[in-house]
Amino acid sequence: MPAQRTSQRAVLSPALVAVCLGYFMVILDSTIVNVALPALRAEFRAGVSGLQWVVDSYLLVLAAGLLSAGALADRWGARRVFQGGLGVFLAASAECGLAPDLAVLIAARVVQGLGAALAVPASLALLRAAYTDQRARARAVGVWGGIAGLAAAAGPILGGLLVSTIGWRWVFFVNVPIALAAMALTARFVPAPPGRPRQVDPGGQSTAILALVALSVALIDGGRGGLTGTVLAAGIVCVLAVAGFVFIERRARAPMLPLALFRNRTLMAATVVGLLINLGFYGELFVINLYFQQVRHYSALVAGLALLPQMGVVAAGSAVSGRFTARSGGPRPTMLIGLAAGSAGLLALALTAADSAYAVLAGPLVAAGFGMSFTMPAATTAVTDNAPPEHAGLASGVINAARQVGSVIGVAVLGSLVGGETDLVTGLHAALIAAGLAFLLGFALIAAVRPGHGS
Repeated sequence: MPAQRTSQRAVLSPALVAVCLGYFMVILDSTIVNVALPALRAEFRAGVSGLQWVVDSYLLVLAAGLLSAGALADRWGARRVFQGGLGVFLAASAECGLAPDLAVLIAARVVQGLGAALAVPASLALLRAAYTDQRARARAVGVWGGIAGLAAAAGPILGGLLVSTIGWRWVFFVNVPIALAAMALTARFVPAPPGRPRQVDPGGQSTAILALVALSVALIDGGRGGLTGTVLAAGIVCVLAVAGFVFIERRARAPMLPLALFRNRTLMAATVVGLLINLGFYGELFVINLYFQQVRHYSALVAGLALLPQMGVVAAGSAVSGRFTARSGGPRPTMLIGLAAGSAGLLALALTAADSAYAVLAGPLVAAGFGMSFTMPAATTAVTDNAPPEHAGLASGVINAARQVGSVIGVAVLGSLVGGETDLVTGLHAALIAAGLAFLLGFALIAAVRPGHGS
């Protein structure tokens, strides 16, 4: 017992606080914007597709940049890349708050995504370097995930408060003091692990970005206008870009994503689960905000408070996940429990009526939030533990890239289901069913990968 208490105290450190504060800001921006969408719609006269791009432009660049950023963290040093990412994010957040129109806002969101892409894999690489003991690292990743959950939980409430009082621009300005604090703490307390010689892979990065942009165009525009020439062309470009990416990565001397990593079936399965849980959860978060404000006519603040049961349990679930994984001997049981709970919550939410009492919605919202947050740190641990040490930054980039790709797809697909607005409630139910099935598919995948069959 004394040794265990010492170990738990050792997990908490100023370095962990510094890293988690930067990650808090990145995740905060993935949820704080959602409650501001109706305000943005009113100010810029934007349609649903425009609102989708406000969300997805950030997520898309974050997803596309994570793999190369992971390699950069390995090459140039995780602390240097982390600090650089925070600086870019700070500047872009200020520009978002000053944006005079939707086009400038979306462009600034792209730069925000770049800063986030630099910071996220570097943050995990810093944790891995700081915690060499596997159980301590699992607890640290649990804290890291818990901070992400706290940020996700705080986003709708803080965003609703800011939008309802001093305006939507402050959902971006709030990042400035957070970024400054994270940079100061990192410079003071976070040790700098040495970089390793790694080459950048411009061909792989270019085709990855092209594939994701084309996929987003196809999904968002397809949901709005059906199978148009633009949608068909975007689909073809996406397929060709994916094929080009695989071709380049198989032959590159220093690929940004060594495909041999996925020979480990545990790593592969956990990566796919990362994609699926974000697809379901962030897609649901996008559409449920529209539902609360446009169907139930909640204010931005009330909509944020309505999400408190879901987002509050996200913070708790992530923190508990790390401890449960450490005690259960591995991440598989944790993922199975989380995926089952998330699927049940989302599918139950799809069965509610438009005028159901809020108390009827609260239980499924809690189950969905717990399922996502309980699964996420365990999936991250499964990927980082099954990757070679020399690919620590890259492995963290892989799981986070998969998660952000899932967010891009979730917002595009589930948002498109309600994009027509002829019957938002019908589209909402279809979106929630799709989200629940994504979690259910993840459960089936993890159930099929048995312990001892990691490679």
